[in-house]
Amino acid sequence: MNTAIAKEFAVHPVTSKAAWVEQRKVLLAREKELTRLHDQIARERRALPWVRVEKDYVFDTPDGKRSLAELFEGRRQLVVQHFMFTPGHEQGCASCSYMADHTDGALAHLAQRDVTFVAVSRAPLSSIARFRQRMGWQFKWVSSAESDFNFDFDVSFTPEDMATGEVYYNYMRQAFAHPDTPGVSVFYKDDAGEVYHTYSTYGRGVEVMMHTYNFLDLTPKGRDEGAGIMHWVRHHDRYEQAPAAATAASCCQAHA
Repeated sequence: MNTAIAKEFAVHPVTSKAAWVEQRKVLLAREKELTRLHDQIARERRALPWVRVEKDYVFDTPDGKRSLAELFEGRRQLVVQHFMFTPGHEQGCASCSYMADHTDGALAHLAQRDVTFVAVSRAPLSSIARFRQRMGWQFKWVSSAESDFNFDFDVSFTPEDMATGEVYYNYMRQAFAHPDTPGVSVFYKDDAGEVYHTYSTYGRGVEVMMHTYNFLDLTPKGRDEGAGIMHWVRHHDRYEQAPAAATAASCCQAHA
């Protein structure tokens, strides 16, 4: 437990059940406000105009070369996780892996709502296949190594971009230490086969995939991330038996 939270626990108030219920009702009203705001923002998200995808992106998949339109697998909606896995690295980003750990259980439910999911990385397909097998994932994961897909959707940067000290990420120019970044993008395909980009989110927006955070937010300690956002995250096969002191920061700490 970090020091700030430990001090809070040492002086945390204790009350009667009746008094607790009264305070809980006050919080419930605030939670309802948040729920309604969430619903409103979701409506505004769906109301955003779309952008037609004009470029013919081709991906390396276990089934051969596939276009972006073919990744939909017969459905109308496609959710893409921009998974940080830079060519030449032996494994994908730990934080992107944490996101991906929440995916397999959702696939059947997404398919029922006309949604296909795919992860996309710049790493070659052979590296993706080895790491995917190690992690035990079943979701589809393809390589964009031979296309501009990552660069066009602002999740990868050229050496020239990196040399400037700032890159265009999360709809602004900012410093970023890595040539690949996390993100989630959404696409729609109409009856004529035209593909449209409907939405992308970056930085802390990718928390939409991190269902564990919903559980942690219910607990007394919360996310317990006083040392830095996602500093504690490791690949799920690299955790120690008991929580240990934080070491190196995760490779894609979320930006506010």
